[in-house]
Parts: sequence; C-alpha cells; structure tokens
Amino acid sequence: MRRVHSMPFGAEITSDGIRFALWAPTAREVSLMLDGAERPLTADRDGWYRHVSQEARAGSRYGYKIDGDLVVPDPASRFQSDDVHDLSLVVDPQSYEWSNASWTGRPWEETVLYEVHVGTATPEGTYVGLMGKLDGLRDLGITAIELMPIGEFPGRRNWGYDGVLPYAPDAAYGSPEDLKRLVERAHELGLMVFLDVVYNHFGPSGNYLHAYAKTFFTERHPTPWGAGINVDGEGSRAVRDFFFHNALYWLEEYHLDGLRFDAVHAITDDGKPHFIEELASRIRQAIPDRHIHLVLENEANQARWLDRDGNRAPKLHTAQWADDIHNSWHALLTGENEGYYEDYADKPLQHLGRALAEGFAYQGDPSPHKDGIVRGEPSGHLPPAAFVAFLQNHDQVGNRAFGDRLSHLIPPERLALAQAIFLLSPQIPLLFMGEEWAASTPFQFFVDFENDPDLAKAVRDGRRGEFKRFKAFTDLEMSQRIPDPTDRKTFEQSKIDWSEIDRSPHREVLSQTRHLLNLRRTDIVPLLKSQYRGSHYNVSPENTLDVTWTFTDGTLRVLANFGDNPMSWDIENDARVLWSSQGIKANGKNLQLPPWSGVIVKGQSA
Repeated sequence: MRRVHSMPFGAEITSDGIRFALWAPTAREVSLMLDGAERPLTADRDGWYRHVSQEARAGSRYGYKIDGDLVVPDPASRFQSDDVHDLSLVVDPQSYEWSNASWTGRPWEETVLYEVHVGTATPEGTYVGLMGKLDGLRDLGITAIELMPIGEFPGRRNWGYDGVLPYAPDAAYGSPEDLKRLVERAHELGLMVFLDVVYNHFGPSGNYLHAYAKTFFTERHPTPWGAGINVDGEGSRAVRDFFFHNALYWLEEYHLDGLRFDAVHAITDDGKPHFIEELASRIRQAIPDRHIHLVLENEANQARWLDRDGNRAPKLHTAQWADDIHNSWHALLTGENEGYYEDYADKPLQHLGRALAEGFAYQGDPSPHKDGIVRGEPSGHLPPAAFVAFLQNHDQVGNRAFGDRLSHLIPPERLALAQAIFLLSPQIPLLFMGEEWAASTPFQFFVDFENDPDLAKAVRDGRRGEFKRFKAFTDLEMSQRIPDPTDRKTFEQSKIDWSEIDRSPHREVLSQTRHLLNLRRTDIVPLLKSQYRGSHYNVSPENTLDVTWTFTDGTLRVLANFGDNPMSWDIENDARVLWSSQGIKANGKNLQLPPWSGVIVKGQSA
C-alpha cells in the first residue's frame, strides 16, 4: 500500500511532472532554484508561485530565491538532508510500500502513552534505535508512544519546539523511510504512534517566512515568542491551511494515530470557526474510518473543545493534558511553591481531589500566579478519559534547572503511592521515558546553535536568567551551575541508560510499573469503555483523600492518607481491593491506613 497526502504546498509529484508551489504574498520576485539552475516564477493574484518541472525527480535539491539574493528552503519541505538553512529535497512518498493496510488504531480508552525524545531515548538517538525498544514497551503495558516534535530544527540536537520546517522529519534522527519503518513496526506490535506538533510559533533560527510572507504573522496577537501566527486576519486562509494540511500529512502520509497540539492557548483567533475547532473538524471529516486521537495542551482549561456526542465520542478533540493533576501532585509531594506551583501550594490536596474527580482544578477560578486572572471552565461533566494525566513529562522535568526527575526529589515510598494512584485512576496515563524504572539520568534543556554564536549566547544567558526569580538561584555562583543548554554534554547526559533496568532499585520499580499497567488493562479499561455516570470527592481536615468514579460497569475508589496520623475507612461489601500500600491493616471491610499510604478498590455496578 502507498500513502501520500496531497496538498497545495511544497513539491508534489504529478502525472505532468513535479509541481512546486510557494505562497509568497510579500515577495517582489521569486525564482525556483532546482539542481543548480534558476527559473524565474510569476505570481498569481493571491501570491502563489507555481511551476511544473519534467526535469525534477525524487532526490532533486531545490529552494527559492527571494528578491534576487536570499535563497530559502521550502517551508513545506518533506526532507532536509542538511539543515534548516539549506536546500530541500524532493521526496516521493509513494516510493515507500506499507504492509499494514488493515491497521485502524486502538480505542482511546486503551491508551497508555509513553513520551519519547527520539534523540535521547536510545544510545543511537534515531528512529531505528527506538524501534529496538518497542517490544519491551509493549510487554510493559505501553499501548502508544508519543514522539516529541520532530519537525526540522536548527543543528543536530533540540527538544523539537524550535522547529521551523514542520513537514520535514529532522534528519538528525534518520530518513523519512526510517520514521515510516518505526511507525509500521509499532503497529505490528499493536502500539499506536502519536506526534507532538507545534502550531503556535516557529523557532528563532531558520524561519524565513517573514522574508516573503509577512502576513503569515500578526502583531495584533503577541506571544512569548514574538508576533503571533495570523489565523484570523487578511491572508489567514493560507496560514490556516498550512497547519491543517500539516496535521493531515502526519496522520495520512505517515499513518500516525494521534497528535498532541502544543500550547494552543497561545493561538489567538478572533474569528469563527476558531482555529482549534476547524483543525479538529477538518481531521474528523478527512479520516472517519480510523481511531484518530487529538490531544490539546491548553493552559486556559477550556472544556468546550472536549465535549462528547450522544455516542460518547469526541466532537472535536479527544483529551487535554491535565497539568492541574500534575501540579497538584507535585506541590503535595515536594512542598514546592514557586513559579506556577504557587497556584497549588496553598491547598494541594484539595486541588488534587478536584482535578482527579473533575479534570480541572481551575474551573473559572482566580490564579494567584497570574495576579488573579480567572482561568478555566467547568469540566465535571466530562469523562475522566478526556484528560491525560502524568507525574512527569518533558516540561515538568526538563524545565527544572537541573532536569531532575521526581524520583530524585521525594522518597521512594511517596513516589510509589503517587504512581499507583496515577496509573490506576481513570484518566489516560502518560509516562515520560525512563520513568517506568525511575531512571537516574536527568532530562535537561539543550539546543544546538553552533552556527549562530549570538543566538547561542542569548539562549545560554536567558536560561540562567529564567531562574533568577527562584530563591535557590539568586546567588550568582549557584546560577552558574545551571547546565549550559548549548553544550553538547548537556544533551549527552540527558540520554537515558537502559542498562539500569537490570539493577536494583530500578528493577523493582519497573516490576511494579508492569504490575500496575496489567491491573489497568484488566480492571480499569473495562470501566472506561462503559458509560461514565459521574464522580465525587472529599478531602478531610486530616489530609485524607476519598475519590469515587462511577461507571455503568462499576465504581473505582481511591482512599489515601496524606496526613500524619493513621486513619480508618470502611469500604463497600462488594468492593475488591486492586492495590494497597504496604502497612495497611484490614479488619473485614475496615481498613487502617498509616500516614502516606493508600488503597484502590473496585466496586460492582449499581
């Protein structure tokens, strides 16, 4: 089977030859540079430059000369064999023959996500290297891998959020064919593949759109990265289509199962339909016969994008990253109260109870961290599977000064309690690579701007400047200890060490993760596939938590004691204990929970 997504951008192989198309509405003149030859192009009235070449072929190198001097790559390049500043390659997507024509994905309720940075997930740092780890992840109980952004970025190492050519899988990790082999192998093993995509900004190096398509951006909607993406002004139709086609390209041409949309709260749209709405609608209409899962990162906590239809299927987006769940857990477990943890530090357990039961802790409540700005919408009507929960992810680990994992910050007993509740709660769980065995390696912030010393210095100084507002880094000597993101060593020491899984204590943590994921598969997933009826929670003055979720096929209840004194609970006669901390004593249906312990029970349907 051959797979190709046809789009109005880029280099497309047609029966008449290879069609090149560039939207350059603010350029004065444009020439196609093809295999060393230059061909002047003429624009139509909408700012499009098109040319069909019978001389070009797969593997041809091409770019565009703008206004007589600047040569740029294709913004819709399918591959860059060199880097973001060099010529693009013509790619024939139909040259790859897929063998898994029958794969249509898996139901969302079965999802256990495993977030991966391709460059640091294996010693090789490639798609091929990651292929070798898929069998073990499948056996652990993972059902989906989620790749951090892979769109072409400057240099050889980057988190991916500095990408500037979103259609080109970065050459640092391998070829487009290597990526397709990774996806195909995952599907053979029953694993879904998700990709993190960035539609809210471009990176600081290699983005040439401003040179010929100034209307791609707008000063009306400033963002932390500069001028916003123009999704609602003059010329925005081409801009919106650029991203809509990008989403469909990954889902169709690479046969991916889902996308995670980075920081959509930074995409401002004053028009209708909203960019977020049209994005999901276009995808749902184009791919109706596969399980396609669309996940938002949205600090605004807008429940409106997560509504379900009468068949309990998502109308638009499938789920949202549940930062409120993570932030509540983190404040509770570590006692940290700086930065955005300020919003959770006053009542971490109360926030956690509400977030576990209803999805958002902030549902139209003022944010102390944001000077009282109201954040969020009511979310209690949504099913738990509308939220992706995590104890760690790339942001929450990598944005720490030293990239230290949660296992470095709290005692193993507390981590085990949080992990059990996290993996056996009805939200969709996400593990960050290495978390399953409490990896000892950090995940630090790294970039490669060797070809731009001024930008490298700005990033290095900016990284250290970010932490000056934290008490621990007000001292200059301490701030200088923060790893240099431009140093290759920072990247190398972020690579996880798979040999740890055979050593204690990592071996035991891995065994416990495997046990919990097996319980999730046998006992939690069947509940999620039945109709959700609601939840309730209670937080006592003694710092105990009691959360119950009700489904047509049964109930799930979490009882946890985060206080300093033992507590007693009675559980229902039909309840069965799925998991409990060590040290819990049972007298019939009465449970005695010592401090920092918990139990998870499953009840029969009403």
